[in-house]
Amino acid sequence: MSCILALDQGTTSSRALVFDHGGTVVGLAQKEFRQLFPRPGWVEHDGDEIWASQLGVAVEAIARAGLTAADIAAIGITNQRETTLVWDRQSGRPIHHAIVWQDRRTAGACDRLKAEGHESLFRERTGLVLDAYFSGTKLAWILDNVPGARARAERGELAFGTMDAWLVWNLTGGGRHLTDATNASRTLLYNIHDGRWDPELLEILRIPETLLPEVVASSEVYGETAGGVFPASIPIAGIAGDQQAALFGQVCDRPGMVKNTYGTGCFMLMQTGERPVASRNNLVTTVASRIGGRTEYALEGSIFVAGAAVQWLRDGLGIIRSSGEVEALAAQVKDNGGVYLVPAFAGLGAPHWDPYARGALFGLTRGSSAGHIARATLESIAFQTADLLAAMEADSGIRLTELRVDGGATANDLLMQFQADLLGVPVIRPRVTETTALGAAYLAGLAVGFWRDRAELEKLWQAERTFTPAMDRDRVGQLRERWNRALERAKGWDADGA
Repeated sequence: MSCILALDQGTTSSRALVFDHGGTVVGLAQKEFRQLFPRPGWVEHDGDEIWASQLGVAVEAIARAGLTAADIAAIGITNQRETTLVWDRQSGRPIHHAIVWQDRRTAGACDRLKAEGHESLFRERTGLVLDAYFSGTKLAWILDNVPGARARAERGELAFGTMDAWLVWNLTGGGRHLTDATNASRTLLYNIHDGRWDPELLEILRIPETLLPEVVASSEVYGETAGGVFPASIPIAGIAGDQQAALFGQVCDRPGMVKNTYGTGCFMLMQTGERPVASRNNLVTTVASRIGGRTEYALEGSIFVAGAAVQWLRDGLGIIRSSGEVEALAAQVKDNGGVYLVPAFAGLGAPHWDPYARGALFGLTRGSSAGHIARATLESIAFQTADLLAAMEADSGIRLTELRVDGGATANDLLMQFQADLLGVPVIRPRVTETTALGAAYLAGLAVGFWRDRAELEKLWQAERTFTPAMDRDRVGQLRERWNRALERAKGWDADGA
């Protein structure tokens, strides 16, 4: 058994990567799938399309590595979290499109729950803020709005899952309905202290427990692929939500270590060890991993729109043909020219949590160019990250000494340098930037003995480049002050629902 297969089911594409024992990618395949926008603020995916694309790239990645299924020691799964799917247990078919984590349709329901006085209970039990971002209110919406769904759920005919559970269900031919603790901790339904689905929260949201998957560890053998999925059966042995997988892949295994992933959204996690740290600054407390009976926790801040803002330049404005062109366009100007983009296309996440904020572009003059807009777009990602870090340092009492980064946008040197300038600490890009998939591979490999222990994994991590701060701190202060002014103007824009 020469390699580990990682399935990386993301928000805009399904990917599969094959890793060798050194943690090097030896095979990779990727396929984008449709983003469905039935109404403003609503975002959906086709569950069947996701499964078909994920299986297709898995087969392709194994072939590109020059291997067969028999050469794969185990499968690790990492996934877009919070995206909610309900399917028929008998047919295995979804009863509705998946409601994506970016979807804001349940913002009003969250407001009602807050008005009823439930907010502190949800935060205390789950570590999360009561927001439409998480799965619980999405699941309740499906039960309330798909004809017959609630009655069928109460009869035990339906299954709920995030994308990890959906993939495991299909990989095992319907044999296993499970999710790991990291994904469970993102649902608003899971008590992170007791390590179980919380009956009181289920009652508040009117969700039958029969819908829910079994909660398992992040690293253990859950079963094998069913006959016909691959030419040979492969153990499924690791699962983690994408951001927890990236934390594990970056080997942030000691309290105070921080990673930031630059993907469709942007996600910063600080390892806090076996102690869940309650946030006073609008971050969330989440399960980082559960391995061998030991649960570790993290503080997390989530930015809804990061790389998706660059996609907007490509698909919405048409000022670039591919996302990779944004750096060259932004480099055509020496600074942002006073232009600031607040990319609140799906509201604002941490630490603001404003579902009614909307995207806004400020500071335009006749001298503003496509280059300024491109630069403002990249800088918006770094500004949002700096806001997160300030909240995280305040919660933890730990001053950051370095930031480990990963995700597609880390290839953008202009963005990484600006990020280091804003934060005033080194930003370290690892040799293997596919750390989300790598984390899933590590979890699976540990379960089957492909790697001995976490100490062995730590030796595999290597820096590719370190970006050191170079900007004058007074200039940084001026930039952040203007960003904050733009931010305040974008907040609450759609509060009246107009």
